[in-house]
Amino acid sequence: MSDKDRVLFKIHTKTTLPDFKQNECTVQRMHEEFVWLHDHLVENDTYAGLIVPPVPLKPDFDASRAKLQRLGENEGNLPKEDLQKMKAELEAEYLATFKKTVAMHEVFLQRLASHPTFKHDHGFRVFLEFEEELNVRNKTRKEKAVDFLKSVSKSADETIWLNNQRDNDVFFREEKCSLSGYHSAVKDATVAADLASKCRKTIANTLLQTELALSNLIPKECNITPETDLTTLLTNFFESFQKILVRLSSDEDLKLSDTYDIMRLIQELHSALLYRRCRALADYEAANRNLDKARARMKDVQAAEDAQAAANERFKSISESAKLELEDFKVRRIKYFHKNLVDLAELEVKHAKSQIELIKSSLVRLKSIPMPDIKSPTTRQPAVRSNSNISVTNNNGNNNSSVHSISPTDSITNALG
Repeated sequence: MSDKDRVLFKIHTKTTLPDFKQNECTVQRMHEEFVWLHDHLVENDTYAGLIVPPVPLKPDFDASRAKLQRLGENEGNLPKEDLQKMKAELEAEYLATFKKTVAMHEVFLQRLASHPTFKHDHGFRVFLEFEEELNVRNKTRKEKAVDFLKSVSKSADETIWLNNQRDNDVFFREEKCSLSGYHSAVKDATVAADLASKCRKTIANTLLQTELALSNLIPKECNITPETDLTTLLTNFFESFQKILVRLSSDEDLKLSDTYDIMRLIQELHSALLYRRCRALADYEAANRNLDKARARMKDVQAAEDAQAAANERFKSISESAKLELEDFKVRRIKYFHKNLVDLAELEVKHAKSQIELIKSSLVRLKSIPMPDIKSPTTRQPAVRSNSNISVTNNNGNNNSSVHSISPTDSITNALG
């Protein structure tokens, strides 16, 4: 829902968990509050061995609003029918963006609610129950710059540790090997799906322009002719076909492109989880070395033993949680792909049936339009030169004239001799 310049999400929760004060509650949240919830879970070291679902993307309605504003500025230069059709096109684009935004935020909350650990988090419960605004502030430029530098440093460090650290656990060694190939495949599939969706939108836009051009050929006066009927038929066909393509493109974007994109983000989270485990293993190995040095010096042995025990406990905890998370996600990943691909196939079958019905009805209408009889042009007969009567006046100026019948043969004979 839209509130002036803000986009608010209305969240209705039903639960039987004893931690909640009520079984049902409804709150309104901004996108920034979703980001706060995500950061709250990521920054909690207790969840270092868990995969926090990726934060949903920020709603981007500015592009549709800018197009609508430009269309309003050119309102006086466009025919009324063309203006209404272009407005309807922008509204369809706005609706597709709205559906995509709602779906991504809903998936984020559903993943947290279905997780055995995250659903008991205090911050998550506050997010769902607290009726007032959370008063979450946006990060400053300085904080964003610091986060960016940390992410760059982490990416480089992550690559080094994942590729060079020796791991005795067979499960995690195999995960490291499969992660790179799977991530590359998902990334390529995401690019291909986005390109296919973009091409379909381009075709839909071309059909819209074709339909507008044909509609301008229809005379305003009620002059029913075969040409007018044919133009009207083609205009209606392209208009209906364009709407089907827009809906199909929107469904493919939501069910296919977004599915790949979410999988790509989750694979990055998998990489981050393996990196945290590698760091915990490195800390445990460093604690062992420090303990050996302390025992050799016979100094601060107890502190070194405590640090080694804490590092060992943290490494084991992260390893156990990470293994369960990765195994569980393999099952959920298949279910997620299965559900969205089945939904996409059903939608494509539905749109294909609509296209077939549209083509059939258009053909029936086309056959019913009376075509004018087309007469073949008359064949021009070759000119035949006939005998000519030539009037010749005598040289003496008498009015009396003698008329001779002269044939072409005679003229040639006389000329020759």
